[in-house]
Amino acid sequence: MTERKPAKTRTRQSTPRTATQASKGFTDEERAAMRERAQELKAAARRGPRARKADGETDLLAKIAEMPEPDRAMAQRLHALIKASTPALSARPWYGMPAYAKNGKVVCFFQSAQKFKTRYATFGFSDAANLDEGAVWPTAFALKELTAAEEAKIGALVKRAVS
Repeated sequence: MTERKPAKTRTRQSTPRTATQASKGFTDEERAAMRERAQELKAAARRGPRARKADGETDLLAKIAEMPEPDRAMAQRLHALIKASTPALSARPWYGMPAYAKNGKVVCFFQSAQKFKTRYATFGFSDAANLDEGAVWPTAFALKELTAAEEAKIGALVKRAVS
């Protein structure tokens, strides 16, 4: 009786990925946000360090002005609230969204519902925010409307995030 040899397995040769293949995992909205971020970084590099803070806020206000209602009104109110309650944060666009940074690191941001075609706007915090509480804590909040109660809650969270 002859000894059987195991069947040879074919090795699959990898083919170079094209840009289209590489980006199939992202939605059109996500790709647009990445393009906006690249433009933001190029614009910041062209500016001097002194001009970045003022120009960042100007760019942020332009992004807010582009938003459809009611997100524009919420973003304007959030901007006023954050600037008044935590002046240490600098305003700037981040992936085409209004964001607020401390020492160059984004702490919180507002995402319009229209940005990623969701049913509600989002106010979120990055990992630079000091919101750690136990083993689980929220990092983003859905916003359907912005009342005085929500403004107070967000103001307290932002103050805590930068402490």
